[in-house]
Amino acid sequence: MTAKNIFVSKRGNNAANQNQHKIKYPEIARQVISESDIVLEILDSRFWKETRNFEFEKQIKKQKKRLIFIFNKSDLIDRKKLIKEIDENSIYPYVFVSCKSRKGSSDLRKRIQIEAKKIDKDKIYVGLIGYPNTGKSSVINLLRGHSVARVASESGFTKGMQKVKITEKIYLIDTPGVIPSSENSNLSVKDLVKHAQINVRMWDKVKEPEMIVDDLMKKYPELFEKFYKIKANGNSEILIEKLGRKKGFLLKGDEIDRDRTSRLILRNFQEGRIRV
Repeated sequence: MTAKNIFVSKRGNNAANQNQHKIKYPEIARQVISESDIVLEILDSRFWKETRNFEFEKQIKKQKKRLIFIFNKSDLIDRKKLIKEIDENSIYPYVFVSCKSRKGSSDLRKRIQIEAKKIDKDKIYVGLIGYPNTGKSSVINLLRGHSVARVASESGFTKGMQKVKITEKIYLIDTPGVIPSSENSNLSVKDLVKHAQINVRMWDKVKEPEMIVDDLMKKYPELFEKFYKIKANGNSEILIEKLGRKKGFLLKGDEIDRDRTSRLILRNFQEGRIRV
């Protein structure tokens, strides 16, 4: 299959077509890797380990493609701490960007051009891969300097393939967000928590939001208490109870609406208001 052919996306309006697209996404991503000369793996800087797709990284290495790690949402983390972690894990080359504040575009362009100069071709194709909602379309817009790929906070917004011209020589290939196949079947509690944490499953659609909040509080002690100014001694049940009353999220009998309160916490976390 040629690069030209895989840029075509047919949108279906019915559920059957949508399900068909979902099934094809991993295969489309594999085709993009095959057609690309350089691959950008878009990571959420807050959860870069969780948003790495090792399945595709193995394919990239096997096919001897050039891989650049893009740490998006870098304005939400302690960069010095992250650089230390990156160095310890021998991650290279990498670029920090923040699509929201439009920082890092110059560094990213330079890195792509450095890698492109090592490739003896008239046209260089740069593929983008990453989990849903890590910011692939936003990175494209950052590189172009204006909106060329639609951007939304909802996971999986980019439904099909897109080819975007950056320079006369360099073209970007965008793919829908892809979850590793190992996490798509027989989801464990750990996978559900992870998907909520990295925005694969949005706050208003996750199951068991209380369980996810409890797990997040265990991972980030005092983070939520500091944000909401509530003393809970690291106990998620106490936090939800106090926050629910503070917000007036009450059911009949003066009971706290724990589901609504938990989803508020997840929303604040996913939207970056609560910084790790």
